[in-house]
Amino acid sequence: MANELNTIRVMMVDDEPLIRKAVRMEMNDRAAEVECHSGDDLATEMRRVEMVDTFASGPSLMAALDEIASTEFQNSKFKIQNSKLPHYLLVDMEFQGEPTGGLLIARRLHEHYPDIRIIIFSGRFDHPGDDEERRPQRVIEIGRVVMEALRLGASAFVSKNAAGGFSIENILRAIACLERGERFYFNYPVMLTLKEAAEHYFNLVGLSDFVEITPAERTLLLLEAAGCTASEIASKLDESDKSIQERQKDLSRRLDIVNKSAARVAKALSLGLINPADIKFLPRS
Repeated sequence: MANELNTIRVMMVDDEPLIRKAVRMEMNDRAAEVECHSGDDLATEMRRVEMVDTFASGPSLMAALDEIASTEFQNSKFKIQNSKLPHYLLVDMEFQGEPTGGLLIARRLHEHYPDIRIIIFSGRFDHPGDDEERRPQRVIEIGRVVMEALRLGASAFVSKNAAGGFSIENILRAIACLERGERFYFNYPVMLTLKEAAEHYFNLVGLSDFVEITPAERTLLLLEAAGCTASEIASKLDESDKSIQERQKDLSRRLDIVNKSAARVAKALSLGLINPADIKFLPRS
């Protein structure tokens, strides 16, 4: 019998019963193990990986986690190392036809149980489609979903479309990488899609569009957008007219536009450097 304190506990939420059964059976029947750090930077140990439970929906998963947490909280003899909460959760991205249903689960899990590591387990991220007309947009959409999942606490992305058929090797590899201290893990087909998404993104915006501005420069642009002249801006910022004019020229150069107030404001808005809601227009005199 495996040492419970040395076991990496995994749960899974997926609306496909065959997938749940296959993952649990293969992981537990083979007594899967991964190599992990044992505290010392140079020392490693083998730890058993066990699928302790699976769920068909987000609500059923959260109810089970809440019950475990409530029971352990009420037990005065409870010790954190004896917790029955999982270390990892495999989250399917698509539920009942909703392409990004898994994001809602990831958000709730990250809010209520931030110590549980989230592994997105999906085939959606490595199949942009063969329609050449829609493919670029599809790839970009996938990239955005991945970025959103990362923001919501996901640590790894594993494709269901393993080479040679279904396999848990990528799941174990993801857990091993995270246990070794790596912050994120993406398996090969997911990385290819992200690479393509990044290439499309850079082709769309162009490298010259990446401009960083200081808080003082943002204030200058907002004053320009409000209708202030260079002299009025200088007065408000307690600088000389010449200083403001030089800063305006420098901004125009970095934005790769003609040195005109309207052009600077338009380009800043298009790049998201200033927010329209932050512009306080001057009243008509």
